Amino acid sequence: MNKFTLLQKLRNKIRVSSGTKLSIAKGVKFVNCDIRIKGKDCSLIIEKGAVIRSTQIEILGDGSQMIIGRNCIIGHNSYLSAKEGKKLLIGADCMFSRNVKIMTSDGHPILRDKIVINHAKDIFIGDHVWLADNVTILKGVTIEENSIVGINATVTKNVSSGVVVAGNPAKVIKEGINWSE
Repeated sequence: MNKFTLLQKLRNKIRVSSGTKLSIAKGVKFVNCDIRIKGKDCSLIIEKGAVIRSTQIEILGDGSQMIIGRNCIIGHNSYLSAKEGKKLLIGADCMFSRNVKIMTSDGHPILRDKIVINHAKDIFIGDHVWLADNVTILKGVTIEENSIVGINATVTKNVSSGVVVAGNPAKVIKEGINWSE
């Protein structure tokens, strides 16, 4: 288990439950982040080369898990949330712009006859995915590798490899693409 360095603790607001599994690769850069992990058997893994700026990371509920792959860049004012024992898995070499929101749950339960009807769902983002400004990814979505999500898009359904999606809700607008920084 790699703990946060003193410098990381000084530059970020970090609140972590005891028993949390942490694996923060050496050299990971994050500044002005708000990291909150609350629950039993939660885990946060941030792989080598990740750069995270002014982002809120929430991992709440027993067994919730978040993995941020190697060489990912996550822009200012983003919000990453894994709740209710679900997983948020981000592949390698992803680039997320500003104000990106990724949530495995709706945030609050919706009840019908005293039974929760809006359970959380895992989110999987493949390698080399680019999310533009103000993108929202909702629960249960898989975005396959080499894809792009356009500005202000809300992704409610799975995204195939090598496509550009845009709109609210997001729809495929180009196929057979790849991208580079």
